Amino acid sequence: MRFGINTFLFTSPFTDDSTKWFKTFKSWGFDSVEIAVEHESHIDPAYVKSELKRNGLVCGTLCGAFGPGRDLRGTPEEQQGSLDYIHKLIDMMVILDAPVLVGPIYSAVGRAEFVPEKERKAQWKQVVQHLKTVCRYAQRKKKMIALEPLNRFETDFINTCDQAIQMIKDVRSPALSIHLDTFHMNIEEKEPARAIRKAGKMLGHFHACGSDRGTPGNDHIHWKSIAKALRKIGYKGDVVIESFTPEVLVIAKAASIWRKMEPNKNDIAIKGLKFLKKALK
Repeated sequence: MRFGINTFLFTSPFTDDSTKWFKTFKSWGFDSVEIAVEHESHIDPAYVKSELKRNGLVCGTLCGAFGPGRDLRGTPEEQQGSLDYIHKLIDMMVILDAPVLVGPIYSAVGRAEFVPEKERKAQWKQVVQHLKTVCRYAQRKKKMIALEPLNRFETDFINTCDQAIQMIKDVRSPALSIHLDTFHMNIEEKEPARAIRKAGKMLGHFHACGSDRGTPGNDHIHWKSIAKALRKIGYKGDVVIESFTPEVLVIAKAASIWRKMEPNKNDIAIKGLKFLKKALK
């Protein structure tokens, strides 16, 4: 099990210049970096990989930014925009040697509205077809995609592990897995540990976040049951701390980040990592 940090906590957009953070991440004790790529023009993946290597880190995951214009259940233009973006991210993963693409790849974050059942089924079918397309591409490139259920305030489409499992069953691709996040599970799952056990071998990525998006361990999540469930299923992927600040405009509105989650955002990473290493290893 490796421990990683999502770059959204410290910078947006992530650019070649943002690699200056790698030395700090390494000094804090992280093994991997989850790089949030808002647009493919923002980085030279070969350069980023060389900087990771120079600092003794790896790109464990690439995190997609699915905002306006990127929506597999949106307008034809939004669907195509998302497909093009996902394919470009997969190409970057090859250069970065990143094994998994993570995030709510099925829809734009912040799109949450009541949808009649007939329309919902049509959207589901549409997303299934698109995911089959991108998963075929990912499989050819020997990469994985891990789709993330979000809470009801950020999406109306996939909120629970059960829904994610159903999507995986419908897509039927070995390149598709589940990405669970303790923050979202705290809102949507009856029992987060049970959701982890239910995901089992389908769990391809894991975000360890405080119940308020703050520091893991400085919250009310029952971490002992989370740790036990991860051990039960034999999870060996990355565990990544993800949080946001109001300054990260691309995600702040969609994720309703209106205040600092902690007085010092560095504490989310430093204290969170210390807690997770003790709780999960």
